[in-house]
Amino acid sequence: MPTQQMNASEFKSKVFDYDKGEEWEYAGTLPAIVDFYADWCGPCKAIAPALEELSKEYEGRLVIYKIDTDKETELSGLFGIQSIPTLLFIPTSGAPMLQKGALPKNVLQQVIEEKLLPGVTADNKDQQE
Repeated sequence: MPTQQMNASEFKSKVFDYDKGEEWEYAGTLPAIVDFYADWCGPCKAIAPALEELSKEYEGRLVIYKIDTDKETELSGLFGIQSIPTLLFIPTSGAPMLQKGALPKNVLQQVIEEKLLPGVTADNKDQQE
């Protein structure tokens, strides 16, 4: 599945409804990555192909959303987005992690395997911790 564009309304229904409360509660069933980007941003364009590839590689196990910070200023303000790209890594339980900057694909894969999908891969030795 390719990355999915998302607006504030979709964010509230699929990720977190910040109008209902201040305490984080993820609404999704699969771990997710939210890419805060802008069309004019060079580093954003640089990581877009890697995010598309990862979206296909982890199809059915992970969802990757894209939020245009120029169009969704409310969401950008909510997360204090001041530089882009900024990635929000969301495990199915626990707090999300915010990371600024364009990360290389291998680093993105490492975060996915270690933070978002621990215990899912057969060779993950830390799954029982």
